[in-house]
This record gives sequence, structure tokens and C-alpha cells, in this order.
Amino acid sequence: MYGRVQGVAFRYFVQTHGRRLGLGGYVRNRADGYSVEVCAEGRREDLESLLGQLRVGPPGARVVQVEADWPPGTGEFTGFTIRT
Repeated sequence: MYGRVQGVAFRYFVQTHGRRLGLGGYVRNRADGYSVEVCAEGRREDLESLLGQLRVGPPGARVVQVEADWPPGTGEFTGFTIRT
């Protein structure tokens, strides 16, 4: 996600939705200061639901671009975490 997505509780927003949907993965701020990276695994419909939430973001966010790809899951994640 690109836009105003750092400093607006975006990572906590993503973590909350990821956990609610039963997804595994993580969210973290990117070093560029204006983007966030999300890696998630789970059922396709749950991933699509999360993607829809990412396009909106929490109050105060302004998402201008979302890039998504769909590689095969690895099964390596337990829970949904915030990485630093």
C-alpha cells in the first residue's frame, strides 16, 4: 500500500482484520516512509476481504495504490503479527 499509511495506525488496522479473518501473516512499514507491506495466507475469499479493507484503511489513512500478487502459500505463519 502506498499513500498516507504510516503514522495512522495502519499496521494495527491490518493486524485486527487479518486476525478476525483467521489469516496468517504479517504487516510492516517499509523503509521508504510512505508504504506498508502485507504478507497474508488463508482462504482466497478471506484474502480478498482483507484486500478490500486495505484499499480503504483506517480513519486518517489515504491509500493511493495497492499492489497484490497471489503466490502459493507456504504455511509458515501462525497468527497475524506486526513486524518492525
